[in-house]
Amino acid sequence: MPAKSLSRNSAKLQKAVGISSMEIPTLTFGNFVLRAFTEHDVEPLRILHSDPDIMRYLSASGEPEKHARDAWNYISLHLGHWHLKGYGKWALADSVTHQLIGRVGYFNPPYDWPGLELGWTISKEHWGKGIARQAAQVALDWGMNNLRPPEIISAIIEGNYRSVRVAERLHMQLHRHTVLQGRRCEIYAITKDVWHQTRND
Repeated sequence: MPAKSLSRNSAKLQKAVGISSMEIPTLTFGNFVLRAFTEHDVEPLRILHSDPDIMRYLSASGEPEKHARDAWNYISLHLGHWHLKGYGKWALADSVTHQLIGRVGYFNPPYDWPGLELGWTISKEHWGKGIARQAAQVALDWGMNNLRPPEIISAIIEGNYRSVRVAERLHMQLHRHTVLQGRRCEIYAITKDVWHQTRND
């Protein structure tokens, strides 16, 4: 069946069973874009999550996630987060090729989580170029402008010095320590007032 027909049938099915769709905003900066995840992101996300240097400080176990089903489950979870909460994670992609190179955005489930968290992850080949900080800043500004929370946090597993440097460049400060999913974390945070001050400087 042609893709357009599948898309039309999917839309009809959603309407029939009462499922509403939401528009996930697309944010651009430089040569990159924060966009909604698609099914085409499964393989590049699987490759990203297969890198032990990346997953050491991301997964609860610290181990790589090498299976396509893990990437599919991740995408499904975070698209559902957008649907339920009105915000969530974006795919970070090249604006020309549309190839996924990372993921950036929000997570805040109603259980066992320390607050509205902004997270960022980028493929190793793009480390050291400032892309993660730029993407995180775009997401932070969107969150403060649209969600208007008293603060936004980042839960960083101890030893993840690269993420600490990004957090500090976002003007986040270390607020407290905690244990999250069995791993010791540092909670960095920026308040609405501090964010306003940094954006007006």
